[in-house]
Amino acid sequence: MSSQKLAAWAHAEEFIAPTEHVEAARRRAEELGVNSIDNGAGATLQALAAAIGAKAVMEIGTGAGASGLWLLGGMAPDGVLTTIDIEPEHQRAARDAFSAAGIAHQRTRVITGRASEVLPRMTDGAYDLLVVDADRSDYPSYVEQASRLLRRGGTLVLSWTDKEADPAARDAETTTLREVGRHLRDQEHFTVALLPVSSGLLIAVKR
Repeated sequence: MSSQKLAAWAHAEEFIAPTEHVEAARRRAEELGVNSIDNGAGATLQALAAAIGAKAVMEIGTGAGASGLWLLGGMAPDGVLTTIDIEPEHQRAARDAFSAAGIAHQRTRVITGRASEVLPRMTDGAYDLLVVDADRSDYPSYVEQASRLLRRGGTLVLSWTDKEADPAARDAETTTLREVGRHLRDQEHFTVALLPVSSGLLIAVKR
């Protein structure tokens, strides 16, 4: 890759600055030892939410609330974010982040539990956007649920890894991502793109 290309990528990552509340949530994530979304991916989520006028968004993998803040920044003013995480401490941090940012409590639904147990109870075709940044071994089941949960024109976003582009990477996580990517790419009812922002985002729009 040329130095010019790398410079352009770095510039894109910092093109949209995070709010002070997102920065605070990222610092809290570091304290908790949990990964937090990078600027490029966060700005992309915000733009996607705005582009589709998202009112009903579901997030699997709350972290400390940084990704939720990016999403809420792009959603319709009356939109509701449902965010699911297995760790109660992460959920408490996210609630604090939303409150500090002045997000009305009725705009977030924070659910503590395993997504595999929560998702089957969610309403079919009710969501405009489904964002997944969780245990990648569970991605196949989340993709299956996405087909049911998303409305027509709804968008699935999967946090990716740049390791997937390396043919020499054969670990279980990377292999799962390759299989998920191929599966979505071959589905007639999804239009798919892989975006090279941050460590990667796979986007699939339900047709």
